Amino acid sequence: MIYILPLLSVVLGYIAALILKPTNKKSIKLLLAFSGSFLLSLTVMHLLPEVYESSMHGHEGHVHEHTNNPIGLYIMAGIIFQIILEYFSKGAEHGHVHGQGHEHSNSMPWLLFISLCIHALLEGMPVSHHHDLAWGIAIHHFPIAIILTAFFVNSGLNKTAILLFIMAFAVMTPLGTLLSGQLAFIGNYYTEISAIVVGILFHISSTIIFESSEGHKFNMAKLLAIILGVIMAYFL
Repeated sequence: MIYILPLLSVVLGYIAALILKPTNKKSIKLLLAFSGSFLLSLTVMHLLPEVYESSMHGHEGHVHEHTNNPIGLYIMAGIIFQIILEYFSKGAEHGHVHGQGHEHSNSMPWLLFISLCIHALLEGMPVSHHHDLAWGIAIHHFPIAIILTAFFVNSGLNKTAILLFIMAFAVMTPLGTLLSGQLAFIGNYYTEISAIVVGILFHISSTIIFESSEGHKFNMAKLLAIILGVIMAYFL
């Protein structure tokens, strides 16, 4: 299930964009606000405490000195790394692709592709130990897949290229989960990698919440969507 959920959400987003051809930006923004709130809440309530607890006790139960395991530094590194990725992806991770021009419409947007794949791959790594996060990533990726597909279709990108792009994006998170569970090297640094992912998710989810509102003002529907995301994450 942890492999299927993130994969299926992207595929469903791709299909929804092709069939429904969504034009109602308000509905997409509400979905983004909910997904950002849900993902942020999962990170704060579940993943973050687990990372700090793991950093104190280590993988084998040995207690580490706090000064020797600066987990906060890894979280900040994740935030900075995500900002660097967004320099190349133009913010596609949180649905901000409309600002890109159409001059590359007939060719594969490789920088966007690579940065999104790195982002999705890293997101999947903590899922191998924290299965609930698969729901958060799936809900996060669904509107992103819709927005990306609609943008590429409207910009005239080749249909085969769109399909390859979306499918590659879809498999990256399950691949990250698989690698994290199978490779000893990743397992040995699970806490540090998870802390970096916490930083990535912090930046992504908070940006989604604020960008989903006009002028950073929340109307009642968006506020309710955000509250619903928090409540669902709490009971997950």
